[in-house]
Order: sequence, then C-alpha cells, then structure tokens
Amino acid sequence: MQIYLPIAELPVNVFLILGMGIAVGFISGMFGVGGGFLMTPLLIFVGIPPAVSVVTVTAHMAASSASGAIAYWRKGTIDFGLAGVLLLGGMVGTGLGVWVFTILRRFGQLELAIGISYVLLLGIIGSLMIGESVRAILRSRRKTAQPPRLAAKPWWFAELPLRMHFRRSNLDVSALPVLAIGGAIGFLGAVMGISGGFMLVPALIYLLRVPTGVVLGTSLVLTLATMLAAVLMHALSSLSLDVVLALILMVGGVMGAQFGARAGQAMRGEQLRLLLGLLVLAVGLRFLVDLALPPEEMFTVLQTERVR
Repeated sequence: MQIYLPIAELPVNVFLILGMGIAVGFISGMFGVGGGFLMTPLLIFVGIPPAVSVVTVTAHMAASSASGAIAYWRKGTIDFGLAGVLLLGGMVGTGLGVWVFTILRRFGQLELAIGISYVLLLGIIGSLMIGESVRAILRSRRKTAQPPRLAAKPWWFAELPLRMHFRRSNLDVSALPVLAIGGAIGFLGAVMGISGGFMLVPALIYLLRVPTGVVLGTSLVLTLATMLAAVLMHALSSLSLDVVLALILMVGGVMGAQFGARAGQAMRGEQLRLLLGLLVLAVGLRFLVDLALPPEEMFTVLQTERVR
C-alpha cells in the first residue's frame, strides 16, 4: 500500500514505514533509549531526504518522550532544577544546531555532514559500549567483584564557579558543565535528528554522578523540550517537517515499545548494553560504507534562488 509524502515528495510503502516504527520502538523500549539514532539512518537508507528525515524524527522523539516524562513525574523521580539548567543549555544548543543545519542545507553539504557525524559519533560510542559490556560479562563469568565507583563528587570540575545545589539529585556542582552537556545534546539533536538520550544518560551518571533513579526522568524532560523546540525552529526555517510520515512512525513506535520493554526485562544489563553497542556500531559502519562507495551520479545540478 503506497502513500505519498507531501514534504518528502515521494511515495512510500505504509507497511514498511510502520514496520520501521515498530522495530525502532521495540529497540527503544528494550534498551531504554530514544531511538532517533536508528530511525534517522533508516529513513535515509530507504530514500527519504536527509533534511526531512532529521526534522520528522525530532517530532517523533518529542511525542514518544512525552508519555515517559509524565510517568516519571508521577513517580517523583525528576530533578526539575537539574532539568531546567540542562534545558537552558539545550535551547541554546538547539538554536545553534538549527542555524548550522540551515547553512549546510543551503550549501548542499547537509547529507555529507550528517553521514560523517554519524560515523564518528556512533563509531566511538558503540566501541566504548561494547568494550565496557564485554569486560562486565567476563567479570560476571569469573565471579569477580565490580570495581568500586568513584567518589560521588565529580573532581574534574569541582573548582568551577557558579555552583548550584540540586536537591532531588543531592548534587552540589557548577552549572557550567551542566549547561555544556545540555547544549551539546540540543545541538546534536537539531543537526542529526537524535534525542541524545543514549549520550545524556551516561554523561549524567558518569560525569555528574547523578543517581540512576533520577537520570531517566530528567533526561526525558530535556529530550521532550529540546525536540519540541527543534521541531518548531525547523518548521519555520527549513519547512522540512512531513506530518504524514511522523504520524505513521509515532503509531509504530508506540506499538513496538510495549513489546520491547517486556523483552528487555528478561535480559541482564551487560547483555543489553552489548547488544545496543553492536547495534550502534553497525549503524555507524553502514554510514561509513555509504560514504566510501562512489555515488551513482558524479555531478548534480542544484537550483538556487536569485537574490533580488
């Protein structure tokens, strides 16, 4: 069954797009990540223009994170103070990312920039996750104890100014690294169409020493706000939001997440991290192959508007 996407300007199979939404939703529910780092490449692989893929996935991520944020809010596991500082940096990063996105698209370099960014980001993160997971599995087989965590106080920016106390996280730290982390996540979300949860959660746990029970809900609040901001900015600046495509992906994502959450509960943490690391690395390698292969058309003609 074919349906025409008005903004992407091409027909697609509804069941293919719905199946992609279900598959990514399943992975999101299983691993506890947003799934944008998978959905955006998949859309590009099936022929959706990179600009439309990035913007549409931001809308999909905003909708999927809203229900999760509400659930964590009801449980009282959100540090709104920390989320507010992260959000302040995230809004600045999102605005900068939309500006860079528009410039790259204007000069015809958007697809190359997205491909290189995915290769570097997913390659590094996937390799680190696989290494950590393999070590954890080997330790469990040898029945050796987990190495003790570092002190709760993050020493590497302990002397920075603008110190703040976040009561829910029981954290006393400078606002500067919090702003920097939020800005980086917002920037990457706007340029690459990813929610950033698979980077934000480890950053909050290992860099800021935020308790794990508070991290997920706080991360979802930032994801929701930055993705909504990115959708609005993109809709006004690049006009690349395909509502029809976004709705199909949302339906599939909600369906798949329910089954993924149940599957994830049956697996051990280090096994889940290993599988996620392999998945992340595979997507990065797929982008690397696309960048290495010569294009079908060596030259293209771009139409530009005449400046009056």
